[in-house]
Amino acid sequence: MTGAAEATSVDPATSVDPVIPVIPVIPVTPVTPVAPVEGPAGTAGLSDSGGGSSRFPGRPVQEIVFPTREQYLSVVQGYRDDGFEMCIDLCGVDYLTHFNRHLPDGVPPERFEVVVNLLSLSTARRVRLRVQLPESHLEVASIFDVYPGVEAMEREAFDMFGIIFAGHPDLTRILMPEDWEGHPLRKDYGVGRVPVQFKGAPGPR
Repeated sequence: MTGAAEATSVDPATSVDPVIPVIPVIPVTPVTPVAPVEGPAGTAGLSDSGGGSSRFPGRPVQEIVFPTREQYLSVVQGYRDDGFEMCIDLCGVDYLTHFNRHLPDGVPPERFEVVVNLLSLSTARRVRLRVQLPESHLEVASIFDVYPGVEAMEREAFDMFGIIFAGHPDLTRILMPEDWEGHPLRKDYGVGRVPVQFKGAPGPR
């Protein structure tokens, strides 16, 4: 029949699979390590190297600063003025059995630390502050007036470790009942247990 398409038979034994294009792998230029970021005025001599990541050896993960209890509030305010818009975390740490941990020269280890992580979204920078607090004087200034978002974080550190944040607007327990005795995340806090009673165990069915 004129103009009709002719059917073509294909022999499976001699047919060839369609060729799938292979996307070439483009080499990635290695990232050049960057120098540590300078902190705000007043933090000279307080910083330690942030180390490097496994992906970018030599590139600091973040700046780590060790202010004293007396320097803490002013250093935090300095970073806030320097563009660190967010406090993303604040917590307590009990180093009861780790007094030999690595600290920079001139920073005497204490049992407790307050650890604060600040973030600058505008400049993609991070800084961690570690404040040493002795068990005999477990108090530091609240940074609520600088970063209001730490209100619950400071209460948790108080509740779990007994750290006093002077100037906090409502330093009460947040996880445990108000009449709870002790601070559960201290390393010397008793684990305790709740007695289990089995009543009327069913017999064989």
